[in-house]
Amino acid sequence: MDTIFGVPLPALMSQLLLGLVNGSFYAILSLGLAVIFGLLNVINFAHGALFMMGAIVTWMAMHYLGINYWVMLVLAPVVVGLFGIVLERLFLRWIYKLDHIYGLLLTLGLTLLIEGAFRSAYGVAGLSYGTPDILRGGINLGFMFMPKYRAWVVVASLLVCFFTWFMIEKTRLGSYLRAGTENPRLVEAFGINVPLMVTLTYGFGVALAAFAGVLAAPIYQVSPLMGQNLIITVFAVVVIGGMGSIMGSIITGLLLGVVEGLTRVYYPEASSTVVFVIMAIVLLIRPAGLFGKEQ
Repeated sequence: MDTIFGVPLPALMSQLLLGLVNGSFYAILSLGLAVIFGLLNVINFAHGALFMMGAIVTWMAMHYLGINYWVMLVLAPVVVGLFGIVLERLFLRWIYKLDHIYGLLLTLGLTLLIEGAFRSAYGVAGLSYGTPDILRGGINLGFMFMPKYRAWVVVASLLVCFFTWFMIEKTRLGSYLRAGTENPRLVEAFGINVPLMVTLTYGFGVALAAFAGVLAAPIYQVSPLMGQNLIITVFAVVVIGGMGSIMGSIITGLLLGVVEGLTRVYYPEASSTVVFVIMAIVLLIRPAGLFGKEQ
């Protein structure tokens, strides 16, 4: 059997695939955080809870209403995005001009409320969530067996990440969003409703988290606490890529997922901390992050 640095090739490729899947979730979640921070200047600690909401709302719709996975892949982000819009209108719009710490504390409090509500309703035990029939099983590549669903997760995440980057960086709407954060009065002079644009931007960032939750549900255990550990790693990814950097979040998320997978093969003891070690090194060398803009 072929080996690479003493590790059998199938085992190595399996861990790389797992790392790429995790990296896909890091990318799409950090992308939502980057959109919200870059355009609204808010550190959204509630992102993990909203990721969890995407998964549980999908489970509820499938369990109680019989709605299938493919419908919820679209419907869950819309529902959670609307919930995010309500949060923005009720709470977040009052803190945009304050220090970042106020946004962090407010969204942390919202996280505890959201998780507490779902924990009271469903407890902390995992909820069963099946893989769609068409995506069950896998493909034999010769050197490894690739599960279809994990391949779908990578493809879907990349498509959504590219679409988001294109909309923000290459379209007129994206230019309005960027201009609205830097000089809202000038943009309003052109007849654009900047507060509404800000609200919809937050809703879109939240919808990205919910989309990731729907994708993650058949892989991770669905529970009210499923976003807690993941969001800490995602914040580290955003810091490494550069706060507010759209492309930095995507590239860094994917790369760190792969690095984490390789670490799990060659030095498993460090797999849970390697991302934070890299974050510390990057902050020492380049405080703005790899793709962030120096002040």
